[in-house]
Amino acid sequence: MAHGTVLDGGFFAASLRQTMSFRAEENLTCPVCQDIFNEPVILTCSHSFCRDCVQTWWRGKPSHECPVCKEKTLLSDPPRNLALKNLCESFLLERDSKRSESVCGLHGEKLKLFCLDHQQPVCVVCLHSETHKDHGFRPVDEVAQNRRDELQRHLTPLQGKLTLCQRVRANCEQTAEHVEVQARRTEGEMKRQFEKLHRFLREEEEARIGALREEEELKSRTMKEKTEALGREIAALSHAVRAAEEELRAEDVSFLLNYPAAEERLREVVSYAPVILDPNTANPELAVSEDLTGVTHGERQKLPENPERIDYHRSVLGSEGFDSGTRSWEVEVGDSASWFLGVAAESVQRKGHIHSGIWRLGLSNGQYKACSPSAPAVVLTAKGRRSSGGSEFIWTGTEGTCRSTTSTPTRTYTPSRTRSRRSCSLTSATATNFQLGF
Repeated sequence: MAHGTVLDGGFFAASLRQTMSFRAEENLTCPVCQDIFNEPVILTCSHSFCRDCVQTWWRGKPSHECPVCKEKTLLSDPPRNLALKNLCESFLLERDSKRSESVCGLHGEKLKLFCLDHQQPVCVVCLHSETHKDHGFRPVDEVAQNRRDELQRHLTPLQGKLTLCQRVRANCEQTAEHVEVQARRTEGEMKRQFEKLHRFLREEEEARIGALREEEELKSRTMKEKTEALGREIAALSHAVRAAEEELRAEDVSFLLNYPAAEERLREVVSYAPVILDPNTANPELAVSEDLTGVTHGERQKLPENPERIDYHRSVLGSEGFDSGTRSWEVEVGDSASWFLGVAAESVQRKGHIHSGIWRLGLSNGQYKACSPSAPAVVLTAKGRRSSGGSEFIWTGTEGTCRSTTSTPTRTYTPSRTRSRRSCSLTSATATNFQLGF
């Protein structure tokens, strides 16, 4: 079959590399023997030759002159050209290395084909050998390009995960800063209030400040550990990205030989994107886990009465809010018979019974329901028993639509009063341990 000539960037790049390699070899060639310099020496005219070549050239002649420019020299034993000698040795090592990678070890021919059955580069002689009888073959450059495209497809989501982890770490750092600011603010408020009380209240003041400092220390330590863990994961992802990018720049044969290991390294990298809870909003009956991704209902705790804490409903809010768009959460609820998951307006009241500004999906009395304080509950038909509860919430700025991932019906709410920012809300009516994740 006739083939037309196609000139592209790859062709010109290959031609340029070939031309540069030829010029390098030409500059390292002895003018006498036309081979790479062997023990080069330099004459007073600055021309260099192999030691044996120049000695042979001078043998039997009355004077010593340069074989190129004919300039005479008084030196019978010219000095060695060490710089040129090192260049020649480096060039020979590089040339031999390239030949060993692209030449068949059995037949000495160039590796131009790729055996699809044995998954290895082969030469034209291997094509007709008994070892590769009835096997499928493709050109090396074609297979290499396909494998590069496949590796790039693995690399793209990995780069996305790296960006996501960096964003999560930034959120953790912001949460840690928020915890510190809130602690300082609460401490100042406590001191101003206790200064107005009598002497017998001093002990109560000291006890509460001590509890506050313990809480601050615990939260700060937790956020530090999480930030360090994310730093290690980001380092691992960065290393994997750099390794994959280096593989993409490798020569075809070298790339194909290292491809299985590179692909395996990419598959071993796992993603991590937790939902971070705001412990300052947790009801006193809820205990937030140390990693701020789970919550357990238990005995009422003695916690600071800060303004953002929800004191009536057993609820806790996420640390990050949103203005619009589609949001999804999946919560591991185990064998809990009652739980709720939803969203709350930033302006939702934190003290006493909540009358508006919250939308929830959940399980209660054996039924999945969508409910809001301002509207009657709607019973949803579940598809099947699951060990996790999920919901999807779409907010347009004026109304919200809730959909349970365990059931098919949807429910639309139009709140009478809203604010621009929303927070993730997790509520529980029984002793339940929640594990959050995207």
